[in-house]
Amino acid sequence: MSIKAIGIDLAKSVFQVCVLQEDGSILWNRKVKREKLLHTLRNFPAKTLVAMESCARSHYWGRRLEQAGYQVKLIPAQHVKPMVSAQKNDANDALAICEAAFRPKLHSVPIKTVEQQDIKALRCVRQRMVEYRTALACQMRGLAGEYGVNFGTGIKVLRKELPDTIEDGDNDLSVVMRGLLLRMQSELRALDEEIKALEQDIHQLCKQQPRYQLLQGIPGFGPIVAVAFVSEVGDGLQFSNGRQLSAWCGLVPKQRSTGGKTRLGSITKAGNKQLRVLLIHGARAVFAHVSNRNDRLGRWLNKLIVRRGKRKAIVALANKLARIAWSMTVSGNKFELTHAFAVTK
Repeated sequence: MSIKAIGIDLAKSVFQVCVLQEDGSILWNRKVKREKLLHTLRNFPAKTLVAMESCARSHYWGRRLEQAGYQVKLIPAQHVKPMVSAQKNDANDALAICEAAFRPKLHSVPIKTVEQQDIKALRCVRQRMVEYRTALACQMRGLAGEYGVNFGTGIKVLRKELPDTIEDGDNDLSVVMRGLLLRMQSELRALDEEIKALEQDIHQLCKQQPRYQLLQGIPGFGPIVAVAFVSEVGDGLQFSNGRQLSAWCGLVPKQRSTGGKTRLGSITKAGNKQLRVLLIHGARAVFAHVSNRNDRLGRWLNKLIVRRGKRKAIVALANKLARIAWSMTVSGNKFELTHAFAVTK
């Protein structure tokens, strides 16, 4: 029995397992309960290729199967869908995963370590709380506006003005609304404390990652951007060069080529949305102080602004920073401004 690949369509309790032979025929394709998966796979030799779609629980099973001696490949979902040749069901999905594993130039998803998943879990919870805090602040502004009370721009201004607004007896807030704003103020403070505690936990975990401190030497790479890069990219060896990383983040232009004519459009926005957004925010932070910079970075960016405009220059800088971060992650070298940006005359 010569096995080419085993494709597993993951689920909560019942998995679909497809065993593909070297001649392209299907040995079997059936459902396996979660607790019996490892026992079922022990019937196949070590180093057999096991392919799974990159989704919830895939990194956990990837680690388990690697420990059991199998070769594991996590396939991005967008590469599996085109391989489904018939109606969508678990059996066809498992077969499509097997076939997608052998597509040329496929970039598989590296299996995250437990430390990476810990960091990402903390980041996800923090992101949810930040979004909820923003929604809470917007609701407070909207409700107070119905009583003719307006707060200044920004959540810092809201925190500063809110106590005086609640105590001010000359405004048109009702007794009920004052009490409601007071409760919402307590909720806002509790969220601030929770977010701060999560950031401290993230920082403590990332201290164990040597690349975390290294990346913070890059302009625009604060703790949050560096944390996101470490948890999402890892050692960076899944990419052959920095441009592949930029393409994975969606920071490269769309390309439409036909008849020898090439047209480049806006960025693809493919791949990891959260990391792309953070990289652009980091580029904006650098851009805010570009007028005070007379070094190679400042000259490069100012020249780009004149040629392409501010918005495109910010995205181009985010692309550049992503490539620099990949190079530093792989090589372990510190950030050198003279190496990162060419001399601008």
